[in-house]
Amino acid sequence: MVESQLHMWLVFGFIAVAMYAFASDRIELEISAISVISGLLLLFYFYPLLDKDGNDLLTARQLLAGLADPALITVLSLLVVGQGIVRTGALEKPIRQLVTLRRHHPILAITLVLTTVLVISAFMNNTPVVVIFIPLMTALAERLHRSTSTLMIPLSYASILGGMTTLIGSSTNLLVSAAAVQAGLEPIGFFDISIPGAVLAAAGLIYALIVIPRLLPDREAVTDGSAPISGKQFIVQMEISPDSPLVGEKAVAGQFPSLRNITIRFIQRDDKLLLPPFDDMTLRPCDSVVFAGTRKSLTDAFADNPQILHDFMDNEDQSETDSTDKHSVRDQTLAEVVIAPASRMIGRALHQISFHYQTGCTVLGIQRRSRMIRTSRMTDIRLEAGDVLLLLGKRQDITQLRNNPDVLLLEWSTRELPALALSLRARLIFGAVILSAASGFVPIVVAAVAGAVAMIASGCLNIHQASRSIDRRIFLLIWAALGLGTAMQATGGASYLAQQALVLLEGTGPAVILSIFFLLVALFTNVLSNNATAVLFTPVAISIGAKLGVDPMIFVFAVIFAANCSFATPMGYQTNLLVMGPGHYKFMDYFKAGAPLVILLWIVFSIFAPLYYGLI
Repeated sequence: MVESQLHMWLVFGFIAVAMYAFASDRIELEISAISVISGLLLLFYFYPLLDKDGNDLLTARQLLAGLADPALITVLSLLVVGQGIVRTGALEKPIRQLVTLRRHHPILAITLVLTTVLVISAFMNNTPVVVIFIPLMTALAERLHRSTSTLMIPLSYASILGGMTTLIGSSTNLLVSAAAVQAGLEPIGFFDISIPGAVLAAAGLIYALIVIPRLLPDREAVTDGSAPISGKQFIVQMEISPDSPLVGEKAVAGQFPSLRNITIRFIQRDDKLLLPPFDDMTLRPCDSVVFAGTRKSLTDAFADNPQILHDFMDNEDQSETDSTDKHSVRDQTLAEVVIAPASRMIGRALHQISFHYQTGCTVLGIQRRSRMIRTSRMTDIRLEAGDVLLLLGKRQDITQLRNNPDVLLLEWSTRELPALALSLRARLIFGAVILSAASGFVPIVVAAVAGAVAMIASGCLNIHQASRSIDRRIFLLIWAALGLGTAMQATGGASYLAQQALVLLEGTGPAVILSIFFLLVALFTNVLSNNATAVLFTPVAISIGAKLGVDPMIFVFAVIFAANCSFATPMGYQTNLLVMGPGHYKFMDYFKAGAPLVILLWIVFSIFAPLYYGLI
């Protein structure tokens, strides 16, 4: 018994050191997580935890079992599935419909998204819900000119709050219900927790909308070492082909709908030069449109209508590429190159250098840093050293420009265009994953793994893109957290703390005990997993209720609500880990945003629950 208690206190020390290391900016999160795992392995190898018969209760296999934990596999697989949605632009249309609110009601747009997430999470597993809305929220943040770091944690929290409102809203709820039935209580009804859950969810949603964006840092959404795209304008020239979707498009208030946020300089029609304004003008085949637009506005136009890219491809010599490649925009990448100081291209126009023939890349636009080019057709501009060319090409062709002495590839500018032709395929795969998991046809881990494989097998992602979607910080952090949770339960640490708290509360009223019990469970759920906390405290809740002479289900419900308060740490809940990469968060960001929310929900529950359940 003394030996077991010593193990318990050593694990408490590990948890304290781990929490400090995770919160510290001086130590890489990956190093901290690996150090925790290796430390636990060394501790229980040289000082094993033995039962009275001499059997080892905590082997290396048990400590490392988190690598095969369904929660970990589910998160990693869903990251791949979500990347398939992003890569194919499968949510572009719903995003455009949603952000129509952004011009006059940006707060309403964000409120609508988070409320939708909360409601959906009440009826299906919230992990795939967050995966659906991560790319949508990213695009919404970009179009509202806000950092994703101010919106991703609220997205995760909204999904967790929604899970509090119905029995199937969270796996935690189902585990508590199963434990209550095993203890001889009636099973929890579908809507038994809906009223107090809705009160807590409403308070939490208001906090997420108003307070959290002010607490979180405004970090630039930059990934893979890339830099933000410049806002300077490119001069672009496009020949309207007979089968172009722009044929017959009519200008509205001087703007063509497919070329929004783009300034039309002039239109060359036969021998005529048509200048703005272009009110009521209709585009015709063979028109040459010269316009100016930023990299972002051009990318948005291509994403909205990928057929526009064919007009650029059709301008190249058809003998240089077969018709299949020419009419496919799949796997196309945008990048920028700078004309080198000693380039052979200096002083020559684009039509004189056969750039597409030499490199396989199409020049979409030209940017001159010293001044804006206002009057020339793009193909007639004579290039100067320092000019920036916006290119469209396959990734391998773009990569080969590193060895081209005439241009300097700006590596940070490389972006893959959404493969919109595959968007329907991605939607079907994603829908199948969600329906299979939500209906209980297969466990969510099975659906997630099958969905990840389907995204790759169907061509929505290649192996390189799929591997890049897996964040090693998420992988290692979940692994370390599961190892700590296993050690804490095996050594009896969680039970010890719970029993000590109950001794201190003896003699107080039911409402006070319910309040403190909620806070205790909420603290544990942010250190252990929410499911482990729920299973651990459900028997304790039933015994407290019986001892106090009140309905034990009141304390069982408290376990459900408190175990779902996994807001203060990234490993507290799967959805927190899912948004860690897209939001560019650090460990302390969750504590800053989540700890006050835990306190808020504790206060709301402490006031509402005694009144609702008649404990006062």
